[in-house]
Amino acid sequence: MLSEVVMAIGKLRTTGALATVLLVAGCASAPQKMSQGEFSQYLQTTTVQVDQLLSESKRDEAVGLLSKAADLNPAAKDPWVRIAKIQFDGGKYGEAIIAAGEVLHRDPSDRVAKSVRAVSGLRVATESLADLRTDAEMTGSARGDAAALAKVMRESLGESVLIPPPTPEELEARRLAEEREKNQKQKVRPKVRLKKVTPAASAAEPVTPSAPGGAGPFSGLR
Repeated sequence: MLSEVVMAIGKLRTTGALATVLLVAGCASAPQKMSQGEFSQYLQTTTVQVDQLLSESKRDEAVGLLSKAADLNPAAKDPWVRIAKIQFDGGKYGEAIIAAGEVLHRDPSDRVAKSVRAVSGLRVATESLADLRTDAEMTGSARGDAAALAKVMRESLGESVLIPPPTPEELEARRLAEEREKNQKQKVRPKVRLKKVTPAASAAEPVTPSAPGGAGPFSGLR
């Protein structure tokens, strides 16, 4: 009986020790909060490592380091800006758009993220149109290909109209905007500068010759 009690106590101690080890390991693996100064120093070190990885064409590893930095400071946009650039340079436009969206979520005015998202979207659209153009149905003229492309897109999306016509409110807003622009152009008129013309000497007025030696016309009265 005593031996069974001792064995039970030993098991409890072992279980408690194991739970303590797991708890400590979990705390060590969880991202720790950093001050702004600490995070700036950490990001500088990470940037050096990322540059080295990129020089070795290890884009995925570089993105992994930046993702870790983003986890350490969820409010920071800098890691996401770098991720967006790396993904864009690597031709991964979908991932670049996602990273740019993370930047704009933190800073809606970031121009780099706006540019990456816009250009990435255009390139994705261009690639998609190029894929559609290789379809067997598109082998004719440009006008015929455009009609076939619109047909394929309508069927794929299940939409009878790809671009809906403007509403009456939108048309009225455009008309008012055009009128305002026209009125502003009429109000702002370029100023015409008049050239000052010096009147020529009268033909009837006698011209007094200058005295020899550079003397003035009245030097003889002195």
